[in-house]
Amino acid sequence: MASFNRVILVGNVTRDVELRYTPQGTAVTDIGMAVNDRVKKQGEWVEETTFVDITLWGRTAEVAGEYLSKGAPVLIEGRLKLDMWEQDGQKRSKLKIIGERMQMLGGRSGSGNSAPGGQQHYSNQQGGPQPASGSPSGNAAAPSQSVPPDDEVPF
Repeated sequence: MASFNRVILVGNVTRDVELRYTPQGTAVTDIGMAVNDRVKKQGEWVEETTFVDITLWGRTAEVAGEYLSKGAPVLIEGRLKLDMWEQDGQKRSKLKIIGERMQMLGGRSGSGNSAPGGQQHYSNQQGGPQPASGSPSGNAAAPSQSVPPDDEVPF
């Protein structure tokens, strides 16, 4: 049987990004994200917020640490991962996202939430950490170029 594991979320960062590095030198960060949805309950529209934990690796993590802050709008594409552990004799689990692609959203200037030049895309080639023998610099892809708005097209 075939399977497919892909998640795309748009929301706001819930806390400032704390960038760390593995002993092999690979950048990693865990960010929180709030995703809002409007649903109709008992005849009234109610806003529901879902809080999601996301792990970013490599250059994507470095860019997030440099440009994202609490409240910044962002699009994350990645895959679901179930973490399981035991704590105080009880089995625990948590579903989180391994972010493989990030697009910062928001204004070009003055917002403090976006990279200079507007929306930017960042993604990992491997979608996760490199093995211990891997090079940290080989883990990230160059940012892809986004299509300029119609008013900036040269023709």
